[in-house]
Amino acid sequence: MALRNAITRGSKPRAQNVSERTYSATLSPSIVAANTTAEQTFTVVGLLTADAVIVNKPTAQAGLGIVGARVSAADTVAITFSNNTASGITPTASEVYKVIAFRS
Repeated sequence: MALRNAITRGSKPRAQNVSERTYSATLSPSIVAANTTAEQTFTVVGLLTADAVIVNKPTAQAGLGIVGARVSAADTVAITFSNNTASGITPTASEVYKVIAFRS
């Protein structure tokens, strides 16, 4: 799907085309220590370093959240997990995450 946004630079607006790509990746994240955030990296073939990404975990886990995501290298997504509990949480293994990349 192509999106069209107006970006203002100074006083002259300009149009920019943005494309969206959706990837599915089966991930098995490591344990996230108590009361902290931890960035973990995973291979997602097709991602470029200039992409902006959104990551969706398919299930909820009490105390665990995704608080950030970025493309850290070509074909690599870095996901920051947050654990807001007093003990470590291991995200559910072998879940299929959705990664939506926006490319301009």
